[in-house]
Amino acid sequence: MIPIEQKAVARLECKFDSINDDDGRMTFSGYGAVFGNVDSYGDVIAPGAFAKSLASHLIDGTAPLMFLNHDVFGSLPIGRWTDMSEDGYGLKVAGELLDTTMGRETYVALKAGALNGLSIGFRPVSFDMRAKPEDPRRTLKEVDLVEVSVVTLPANVKARVQAVKSMGEEMSVRDLEQLLREFGLSKSQSIAVASQFESKSEVAERKATSVAIDNLAAMMRAA
Repeated sequence: MIPIEQKAVARLECKFDSINDDDGRMTFSGYGAVFGNVDSYGDVIAPGAFAKSLASHLIDGTAPLMFLNHDVFGSLPIGRWTDMSEDGYGLKVAGELLDTTMGRETYVALKAGALNGLSIGFRPVSFDMRAKPEDPRRTLKEVDLVEVSVVTLPANVKARVQAVKSMGEEMSVRDLEQLLREFGLSKSQSIAVASQFESKSEVAERKATSVAIDNLAAMMRAA
């Protein structure tokens, strides 16, 4: 099964309905993802990337789940998404937090500004890889949207680590350097750490080259 990846929005424009509504519902809206910006992994989400997934959810009568900090396996959902759609800016979402301890605490934190981010959990379906050095690492053209989490800002560290693990084979030294800069390291520190990194594909290529050289040397000795 394709692993679930996460991407956090660097800034969430979060709007709240009145907390004094007669029915006491804890609702809010914002953007779960934005189009066209290159994120810390070197990826960009293209407009229309969520269209098929949202249509499938609509047909099936389902919706992506809502968690706190992508805690899919450690807790119950903290709420439910009541509306999702694409507009010219990104994935526009509206949701309602559950009247549970975690739901109420999340709402208080959101109102206070202690939590102010959203992050998507998805499986990539269709994407283009970098063709030129200046291109994004991936351009995500279609994704299977699994969940949208309320997260802390800057982007949740655990979510970043999970995504890096799932993409380790494709990540280049340049990608790692950019990610380290996002974590707060200076340019020189990032270069120093990244220079010691080898991706899985690079390790495999180096081993294959070494085997080929050994085989060639053996053939020359035999001749």
